[in-house]
Amino acid sequence: MLSFRVRLADTRSTAWRWDTDRWVSGDSWIRPAHAAALEAELAPGDGSGVHALVREDTGGEVDFTSLLLRPDEVQVSAGVFGTAPLYLVAAGEDLYGSWDLADLRPHLRPDRLNPRTVARTLTRRHRYSSDTLFDGVYRLTERATAVFTTAGLAILYPETAQHVLEPRRLRAGVDPVEAFDALLTEAVAGWRSTVSCVGVEVSGGADSGNVALSTAAAGFSSVHTFGLLMGGRIGRLQRDRRRMLVDHLGLRDTAVPAMQHPPFVPGGVRERGLPHDPAGAFYQEAFDVLRGHVAAHGCEVVFTGGGGDEVNACHSRTGVDLPAAEPIPWLGDKAIEALAQVDENLAPIPVLPVPTLVAFGLHNPAYLRLGIWPVAPLAHPRIVRFMEQLPHEHKGGKAMFRDRLRRAGLPESVAAPTEPENFLAVMESGLRSYGLPLLDDMFRESLLVDLGYVDPVALARAREHAERAPVVPDLLCDTLALEVGLRSLA
Repeated sequence: MLSFRVRLADTRSTAWRWDTDRWVSGDSWIRPAHAAALEAELAPGDGSGVHALVREDTGGEVDFTSLLLRPDEVQVSAGVFGTAPLYLVAAGEDLYGSWDLADLRPHLRPDRLNPRTVARTLTRRHRYSSDTLFDGVYRLTERATAVFTTAGLAILYPETAQHVLEPRRLRAGVDPVEAFDALLTEAVAGWRSTVSCVGVEVSGGADSGNVALSTAAAGFSSVHTFGLLMGGRIGRLQRDRRRMLVDHLGLRDTAVPAMQHPPFVPGGVRERGLPHDPAGAFYQEAFDVLRGHVAAHGCEVVFTGGGGDEVNACHSRTGVDLPAAEPIPWLGDKAIEALAQVDENLAPIPVLPVPTLVAFGLHNPAYLRLGIWPVAPLAHPRIVRFMEQLPHEHKGGKAMFRDRLRRAGLPESVAAPTEPENFLAVMESGLRSYGLPLLDDMFRESLLVDLGYVDPVALARAREHAERAPVVPDLLCDTLALEVGLRSLA
């Protein structure tokens, strides 16, 4: 992954040199992300020009982001993994790009938004697309190519990825748990030659539990586990599951009490108004604390359970496949009008599941800021293809994942918990304690209200209802997070 500023006039030169943390030529520069898991090189291009390449090599599967410079032309291409987003904006004869949206702050206009992306964000109808919240700012989706010339910037989508559309019958004598064990451990162990110290996000669920099993078996020099602990009874059960798993594997663990770091908490990125992606994850404050611990332990790669829900789905994961959104009474006229467009300009069916790629964009850049490369082994293309072919009885209820945990010697309370953890109580705490006062501030000044995306009268009614209701409507979190995020970039 990389960030850059390339001026078309500088594409005619091959006299690039390394300076501190980037290649430079004239007014242009290309900076590879600082992460031990990535390799970067700058080489002569085909014919004239130069080719910058940043790749991750997991021992057999190589993914990349590339920048090809020809006279008066820039081509930017992405691989299939989509681990981190790449945002692009053209300004005159300059093309800017970064995996961190806040890097492009001078070119972001919070008063010039993309209506359909705002509508997607406010209603949780997230889509994988070159669209971003900001007019004129684009996301380079997986396998896509952006071409920048004097005529402007064009995004070229790839062909639809090929998928196994129906499960297949297992051969006689094949044990799917053993096959999955081998595939997942191979996907994790591929990083062993690249990094020595790794972390694992362990929530207490089947997805991260399986990733932890493979990480412990892969032979890394140092493995640490990290997780957010929820509150109340669910949190106590989660804590016990995590402890049994970590003790069973003999790993060193760090747990962060998520209830101490809910959305909008004082001292967090949103309350401080630090520049950040307005579409960032609800749990950003809590995960910021967790990520700090991952960095403090010297982890160069962190393995996550991302993609586990999607690969276990017993329906096609090649499309958007999202539940119908509940109505939001405080949507303004502009957002309501844009709802008809939320399924326009979608990227073609990708190699990885769509919700997984969307989640990568929300969750992963904050790791990259710390020099840590996040890896979701369950979303590895070989795992995705294996799971697509697997008969439904092995995926329903994550049956195969749970069987593998049982075979590893873990108790039923870990393999198949009756009360799995969720973030709703933490979100409710943040909304009740810190979010409702932010709503009051929106009645005095609000970008979303001024631009017509939020109806202030309906929002005031929702605020009044939330004060008396036993539970604050969690969809208010989306509106507040978007408002605060836009202000941070204004």
